[in-house]
Amino acid sequence: MPRESIAPTKSNLIRVKERLVTAEEGYDLLEQKREILVMELMQKVEQVKLLERDLDARAGTAYPALKRMLIVVGRERANKLSEDIHYRFELHEKRVTAAGMTLPGLEIRLPNAELKYSPANSFAECDETVLEFFEMLKLCTELAAVRTIAWRLAREVRKTQRRVNALEKMVIPTARETKVYIEAALEERERDSFFTSKLLKRKAGRE
Repeated sequence: MPRESIAPTKSNLIRVKERLVTAEEGYDLLEQKREILVMELMQKVEQVKLLERDLDARAGTAYPALKRMLIVVGRERANKLSEDIHYRFELHEKRVTAAGMTLPGLEIRLPNAELKYSPANSFAECDETVLEFFEMLKLCTELAAVRTIAWRLAREVRKTQRRVNALEKMVIPTARETKVYIEAALEERERDSFFTSKLLKRKAGRE
């Protein structure tokens, strides 16, 4: 591992030691953060799996209900009934706290399911289809919200992992190598100074 190109002085040794301590403390904190993020991400992934399972189950009842409705009512009449049905959906960004961080999330407000056609044209199959697809839509919005948070967490995990890797593989080893180099150079300098002092004393004694 390459060391820093700095002069082997005591002041530089102090600075390198301080940087090394800071880097090691930062590494520990980032590693803890990464572990918390991964745990939170795994929880969100499990939520996504459960919601996907529920969505598949709902689709398994909603689409057959739609087919029954089309058979009973007819496609043309169903199209005419649907022309007068309009719903307003509100999409908002909301802040979500996860792993000690505030992340942008997704919130979708659904209106209540209303049967907006006249009782004379009402069919039980129509009511069943509307309610089935409203439940399906609720699951879709929940799934979108949880997936958004999971995606943000995954991105934060990757970012934190890059920082951990940089400290582990570059910053800390370089600081350690530089520290060892400076300490060795200072020790060598002290030995040279010690031997030089002894030689001078011997020479002065002989004279």
